[in-house]
Amino acid sequence: MTTEVLAPSRAVISNRWVRFAFRRLGRLIVSVWVVVTAAFAIIHLIPGDPVRAAMGMTVSPEIVEARRELLGLNLPLWEQYLRFWRGLFTGDLGTSIMTGLPVGDIIGYQLPATLSLALPAFLVAIGLAIPLGVTMAVITRNGRARRTELGFVGTSVVMGTIPDFIYGIIFIALFGVSLHWLPVAGRRGFTSYILPVVALAIAPILVLARIVRVEVLAVLRTDYVRTARAKRLANWQIYTKHALPNAITATLTLAGMLLATMCISTVFVENIFAWPGLGQTIVGAITSKDYPVAQAIILIYALAVIIINTVVDLVLAIIDPRSTVSEG
Repeated sequence: MTTEVLAPSRAVISNRWVRFAFRRLGRLIVSVWVVVTAAFAIIHLIPGDPVRAAMGMTVSPEIVEARRELLGLNLPLWEQYLRFWRGLFTGDLGTSIMTGLPVGDIIGYQLPATLSLALPAFLVAIGLAIPLGVTMAVITRNGRARRTELGFVGTSVVMGTIPDFIYGIIFIALFGVSLHWLPVAGRRGFTSYILPVVALAIAPILVLARIVRVEVLAVLRTDYVRTARAKRLANWQIYTKHALPNAITATLTLAGMLLATMCISTVFVENIFAWPGLGQTIVGAITSKDYPVAQAIILIYALAVIIINTVVDLVLAIIDPRSTVSEG
């Protein structure tokens, strides 16, 4: 009898998850199409000739025309659009106006530096935010330690809204210029990572810790936790085996959004710390009007955000099938 009841419910959950996954993938395809089309339109919405704007008025018309032909800008618009899509599938992101180098090579050279900054910052944020949030929930549960609660919430709200580049400027002035403890420019050894990684991670740590605390407090008020306490389970078992796993849903969702945000935030932090990544590259490309390079980097950032959010939704649906109920 039990098997007959459980089997259909598992099938329903499985079918619901499959429908949910197809809907998410369908949205992913539409979002990618919109982003790619918008990235393609960047060059064509710029007033005037982007090649002439990038190379300057003193360059001969022959050189400008040759560069336009190299970029394919003399082709009909529909053919340029199809060529742009074909290039994405084959890894051809175009050619730099300024250097004539493949954009893919430029990005491939700079991307590891950006990832080496964003991923450690994300891991630091997750590794500190979850235990901090759980600890604050334990300390302040049932209205205890009211002053500690107010201090934590107030501090996390204020410091969590400060942009990462502001932290970067403060860290440079304090630890670099005043104290001379840490390097403030370039990517040279472990110590050069400390300030930019902390600048990227500090606001996400506080935001995520606040969410974790709220979720854990909600779980601690549930009946099954009261039952666990009635069975005289140790506190560490209640928190690690019951409270934290059930509070991880909202944490995972927010963590995925934070990872996407961190990838974009590296643009500002890299320029403050002279970090040789995509952030510096895109600013240089915009300044020099090297639009194919800027176009490709913007596209990469946008696709990263879309893909990360889709993956988080799918993983969340696996961990907590109840999250798919509102979707269908």
